[in-house]
Amino acid sequence: MGVLITALTLVLAWVLALLGVTPLGAQPGDDFAETAMRWMLSLPAGPMILVSGVMHTFFAKKTAAMIGWQTNGFQYEIGFASYGMGLAGLWATGQGPQAWVALSIVLSVFLLGAAANHIKEMIKDGNFHPGNSVILVYDIGLPLSMWGLLIFGGMLPTA
Repeated sequence: MGVLITALTLVLAWVLALLGVTPLGAQPGDDFAETAMRWMLSLPAGPMILVSGVMHTFFAKKTAAMIGWQTNGFQYEIGFASYGMGLAGLWATGQGPQAWVALSIVLSVFLLGAAANHIKEMIKDGNFHPGNSVILVYDIGLPLSMWGLLIFGGMLPTA
């Protein structure tokens, strides 16, 4: 269930942006890409990453089982990194493109690296637990969404 909620935060961010709902940190005159990016930060890239931190630290055994793994110290490292990224996501909501690019780099390396590992586990070990397979919607979808908005929304800062 938790993995579905994670994926749904990404879908909800897109729905809210498409409906033109004003996100936290919005400025008068924000265009669609800016509004959508603020929704990405307000839901999947902020609070949801914080929830991931809680799941990997306070509910480590349950989270490992949902992924199809045994619990060990890796989860605490993921959890604490998630706390930092989630807090940065919340802060970036009220900022502009330079902060969004920096956060997009960090989240992309983390999430796409996780996605590659999940795919390897699916191929090598047949691990199709929801926490290892369904999570790919989020792990790949969030970086693609953020970079798509930055690039196609013309928000990449110039030197």
